[in-house]
Amino acid sequence: MIRFRFLLMVLGLALGPAAAAPCGDGPAGFAAWLADFKDRAMREGVSARTVERALGDVSYSKRVIGFDRNQKSFRLSFDEFWRRRVDRRMIERGRRYLADQRAMIERIEARYGVPGPILVAVWALETGFGRDVGSLPIMRSLATLAYDCRRSEFFTGELLAALKIVDRGDMRPEAMVGAWAGEIGQTQFLAERYLNYAVDFDGDGRRDLMRSVPDVLASTANWFSRQGWRRGAAWSPGTANYRIIAQWNRADVYQRTIARLADELAR
Repeated sequence: MIRFRFLLMVLGLALGPAAAAPCGDGPAGFAAWLADFKDRAMREGVSARTVERALGDVSYSKRVIGFDRNQKSFRLSFDEFWRRRVDRRMIERGRRYLADQRAMIERIEARYGVPGPILVAVWALETGFGRDVGSLPIMRSLATLAYDCRRSEFFTGELLAALKIVDRGDMRPEAMVGAWAGEIGQTQFLAERYLNYAVDFDGDGRRDLMRSVPDVLASTANWFSRQGWRRGAAWSPGTANYRIIAQWNRADVYQRTIARLADELAR
């Protein structure tokens, strides 16, 4: 009986699922990893059509890995970071937008409780009011980073989320271009953030964070609101709302810049 049980164990191991292809630190194992990932995505409910449309010709990107290994801007002091990222023209443009689009901003604030100056500050800092959303293919960036061992688990989740965005009809794979880490749209939502918090505020039936500013700002407000933003409260350092700002970006200089720029826009 013991020998029989041992034989069953051996057979079970032999007939069980093959181990997933491992992550790597270069392009050599990428194709095998990608083939395994495609199977996983379909097991998790993504359609075969979406998987093939989005990942059929994806290749490893050394350029994306280079960006990942060379992040320097957040090592600056706050004053240095502020001077690099904010100027008088940005502040004046933000104030004009808040004045010109007051009705829309008030509707967003009424629904989500997040003030316009916070939303416009994030929009300005992330992409210069939508001017620079990035130009790298998001599926390629996310697949490369998901395969790379440094943060494989995190970016595997992001790649699955990106596929689900396509699967539900919000974006076409070829339209998904962004920053090197896969950020999407005018306030640079990562894919899981897009999947879970993007809203259709302009009523056209799509959550469009690339071209629809109402969707962009309302989706950003929805994220802040669902993290616990306190309606009508201050956002200066040390407050509960500042802790929400800190969840948007982990870099202290970025958090302080959002808060200070929002102060400037609110004047």
